[in-house]
Amino acid sequence: MAELTEPTTSSASMEGVISTTVPNATESGAPVDEYSCETLYIQNLNEKIKPEVMKASLRGLFKAYGEVLDVVAHNNLRMRGQAFVSFASADIAKNAMKEVQRFPLYAKPMQISFARTRSDAVVKKLDANQFDQHKARREEHKKTTRYTNPLKSKFRAKRLAAEIDGGAAAPAPKRPNVQMPDEYLPPNKILFLQNLPESVTKDQLLTLFSQYPNLHEVRLIPTKRDIAFVEFLDEGSAGVAKDALHNYKLDGENKIKITFARK
Repeated sequence: MAELTEPTTSSASMEGVISTTVPNATESGAPVDEYSCETLYIQNLNEKIKPEVMKASLRGLFKAYGEVLDVVAHNNLRMRGQAFVSFASADIAKNAMKEVQRFPLYAKPMQISFARTRSDAVVKKLDANQFDQHKARREEHKKTTRYTNPLKSKFRAKRLAAEIDGGAAAPAPKRPNVQMPDEYLPPNKILFLQNLPESVTKDQLLTLFSQYPNLHEVRLIPTKRDIAFVEFLDEGSAGVAKDALHNYKLDGENKIKITFARK
């Protein structure tokens, strides 16, 4: 069973992932190695990736295994490189952990274990009547731990010393801009097509994509014939076409790669 040790503990600092503790495996009579819950705790994530991008990537990766209720990730010092992913059931979480363990997301193999507590999203879905009580316990826990963490106290002391010595603390160095892989881009009404046969025509793509509702425009790139953009009136229609035609063999040989376009 995963232990959230300092400085990664204090789940009170994490909105949405605390307080309704899952019964300890040994207390419930089950062997420790059979312990599971609906939420996965993920470590060793690439800290250079922004939280919103990482959450979208994790949701895109894990939704293949079942309903993802919530993804929680923060950029504060204590929680950097970590996240929580909550599913509709413990069985889904268990299967997802088995299949994705050590997957190299952004070049770093993920370390996955079961979380020690249920998330807000899980409590809402499985036991909505207890949610208010669950939230109250979380807020109370946050109040009692907010100013007792030694790491935070040390950080505040350094910041205060810097302000006394010479004004505001020096800004943190800028992080390199790490580009998100195409496969994990969030939904968009514009699709990006790759690996097209160089002989493809606009009429061929119009015929192919007009099978799906709300097609707006097809744009070929004159200087690069193997890519194109297909725009729909809304994200939902674009997603339907993407799921249906990804890996479609337009020329009977090469599979078209279809992802959402970058915004």
